[in-house]
Order: sequence, then structure tokens, then C-alpha cells
Amino acid sequence: MASSYDIIVIGAGPGGYVTAIRAAQLGFKVAIVEREHLGGICLNWGCIPTKALLRSAEVLHNARNAKDYGLLLEGTIKPDPAGVVQRSRSVSKRLNDGVGFLMKKNKIDVIWGEAVIDAPGKVTVAASKKPAMQPAHPAPKGVLGSGSYEAKHIIVATGARPKLLPGIEPDGKLIWTYFEAMVPPSIPKSLLVMGSGAIGIEFASFFRDMGAEVTVVELLPQILPTEDAEIAGLARKRFEKAGIKFLTGAKVTGIERAADKVTAHVEDAKGEKQEIVAERLISAVGVVGNIENLGLEKLGVRTERGCVVADAFGRTNVKGIYAIGDVAGPPMLAHKAEHEGVICVEAIKGLNAHPMDKLKIPGCTYCRPQIASVGLTEAKAKEAGYTLKVGRFPFVGNGKAIALGEPDGLVKTVFDAKTGKLLGAHMVGAEVTELIQGFVIAMNLETTEEELIQSVFPHPTLSEMMHESVLDAYGRVIHT
Repeated sequence: MASSYDIIVIGAGPGGYVTAIRAAQLGFKVAIVEREHLGGICLNWGCIPTKALLRSAEVLHNARNAKDYGLLLEGTIKPDPAGVVQRSRSVSKRLNDGVGFLMKKNKIDVIWGEAVIDAPGKVTVAASKKPAMQPAHPAPKGVLGSGSYEAKHIIVATGARPKLLPGIEPDGKLIWTYFEAMVPPSIPKSLLVMGSGAIGIEFASFFRDMGAEVTVVELLPQILPTEDAEIAGLARKRFEKAGIKFLTGAKVTGIERAADKVTAHVEDAKGEKQEIVAERLISAVGVVGNIENLGLEKLGVRTERGCVVADAFGRTNVKGIYAIGDVAGPPMLAHKAEHEGVICVEAIKGLNAHPMDKLKIPGCTYCRPQIASVGLTEAKAKEAGYTLKVGRFPFVGNGKAIALGEPDGLVKTVFDAKTGKLLGAHMVGAEVTELIQGFVIAMNLETTEEELIQSVFPHPTLSEMMHESVLDAYGRVIHT
């Protein structure tokens, strides 16, 4: 007889496990199916371990520039790739274990294997056929295994994987995705990165700080294509100052592999061609949802562009089947997945769940310098027909930034001139990924410029630049 639950969640990444926890809090009997690692890509091969790598790169950069802070360091300072990777993996393992603890705490059954939805309400789980990425964490103790399971509500949270381009498929040696880039056996002398979104730029920043010669090829005219053009331009100048080379409006049309190098054929928008030789190539051209082998096609679940189509409450076109997170489409961000899952189960419970406004989802890139944003860019706001007031405040005008040795950067705010509504906020510079949430909260509370102006920001902090940017939009800036 099949084990029965109120809700079965397929996929234990941030979206899946948060969904399961919230469902358990609401009194549902819950199980979660995972084939490889609790915490999903984010905790094991994405968000968290990359931040550990970038932290090592930041410490190395600061140590090499210790004299700027009045410190004298003796001896050679150089990266230890094995040690850097080991620290990153240990951080991942700690959080992986933490998810297991949370499942037990909330009395959520963990089913180990690959799930197939046989029919609404029916799931079959079998041993996974997918080779685990190495080094892999062992399956948690006490998990359930292969078998038949039933649930009134089935939530698909299977995440996404790297998008592959024909002829430039990763081989694990010369051509990497973010998986291989996260555990390099050594730091390549030269590196070519395809794609300048968050993943590509973070790895470009990391490997440059570790000593590699880095070239980034981007198909569009602007790096960081989803960011405000002014912010992206300032970031590019900082990256170029650090030694990263960019080819924008260009594409890799083909590659040649040798024993320990890759030759990439690159063509720009004018048709001009060149060859770039590098020891390694990272393909960071996007991700695609994990929609295969779940039984969705057989059940008639609608998909589009590699993702499951779901409404604002996670409901698909088939009753009793839901989708949240990366598999349900962009923006493909862990925090978006988590919030979607909470909305989904609260709607199932009959609570007054509020659909998510995707314009209020912040985006963060954790390179050096950091980039963070929320809402409309200046260009998008103009396209939408708004009359704008735009404020800017540079890091060089902030005492804390100067004391930190981080005088380069900008905070930019975009307001509707008629109503004072904050339409967007965009930042580049030190620790801006920790600042952006202030503007996210302001947008969710429908805060006007007057309320932001009247708010008291602590001194000395980087957050004062947020205040000054608002003041600048209304002709009241103090420190420039």
C-alpha cells in the first residue's frame, strides 16, 4: 500500500525545502523527494559555495594590498587552490547537514531517489540514475527509499541546470560549467568565460583575483544585461581596471580542443573574427529548467521554453500539480523560489496569500565590486512612460566607504516624479548586496520619497548613501 501524504515536494533545493517546512508549519503531512543532495544546487553547487570561493578571493586581494591599510605582511601570499576548494566544500557540507536537521525538526519525511508523477496524486520513486557531482555528500540517515507514494498536492521544485550550446558541451577538463569551475584542481593561467550574467561575472572575478588572465565574451552590447546600463558601465570599468578583458556584442562560433588548451573562434556584430586561446573555458550562458523524466508531458502539464507554466500561486494547468522556483521560470533566484513555495502552500491552506510582484525581487552579483538591484532600471522606467526623478550618490562621498578603502561605487534611485513612488534602486560597490534589502522593504511598503527623506540613517554607515541618493533625486543632496 502506498504511503500517503497531504503534500509531496519534489526537489530539496531552497525552494523545495522551504516549501516543505512552511507546509509542515501549517499542519500538513509532508514528504520531500531528493535524488542527490539536500539543499539542491544552491547550497551544494551554487549560491553558497561560490560565496565561499569569492570570500577567499577577497581575502587574498586584501592581503596583497595590506600596505594600503598600514600593514606589513612578510613572506609570499598566494592562493592554495586545494585549500580554497576544501573550505568551500566544508561550508556546503555544514549547510547540507543543516537542511537534514530542519527536515527532522519539522517531521518531514525525506524520500531518496528520482520521482515520477504517474497521475495527479500518485508518485513513484526509484533509485537515481544520475551520477552525483563529486565530491558528493552521503544520503542522510533514516531516509525512505524507492516505492509508491500518494499526496493530494504535488509540488515540483526540481530547479535548473546549465544550458549547453551545441559543439561547446562541457567535458569536465577543458570546458567547464559552474560545477567544474567550483572545484578547480589548479588555477588556470588563462580563462575564457562565455556569458556575463551573474554566474559568468562571479567566476570571472574569482579567477582573476586568483591570478588567471580572464576574457569574457558577451553576446549583448552590455555586460550584466539585466542591470541598469549606468551601473553595468561602472562595473565594467572596475573589472577592466582589475585586468578582465571584455568582448561585447560578440559570440563564440566554434571551438578547437587541444591537450591542455581551447581555441575559441569569436565573431563580433560587424562580422569581424578573432581567435582566443585559453587553458580553460567556462560556459555560463544561462540555465534551463529540470522538467524531463517527471511524467509532466504524459499528464499534459504545460511547459514553455524549458520551464513549467504556473500561475501566481504555483498552480499548473493540471489540478493538484504545482511548480515553484527555477523550474517555473525566471527570475531564477533562490529567494524567489523560497517565497513562491510559501505562497503556494499558504494558498493551498486557504490563507490570504498574496501573489509575488517580480519587480520587487532583488538581484545580487557577488563579484568585486558587488552589484545589487531591485525594480525598474532607468531605461525600463522611461519605456513604461514614467516621468522620472533620478538620484545618484558616489561612494567617494561617504565616510565609511573611504575608511574601508572602498571609494569606488554608486547608489542610484529611480522615482516616479508625479507620485514619489520608488520605481527602482541600483548599486555597484562594496557590500551593496547587504544594502539593497532596505530599498526592497521600502518598495513593498509603498514608501514615498518623503518618507525615505525623513528616515534617519546611522552614521557612519554605507547605508547613508541610500539616503543621499534619494536626497539627490529631489535636489537636496548634502555630501556632494
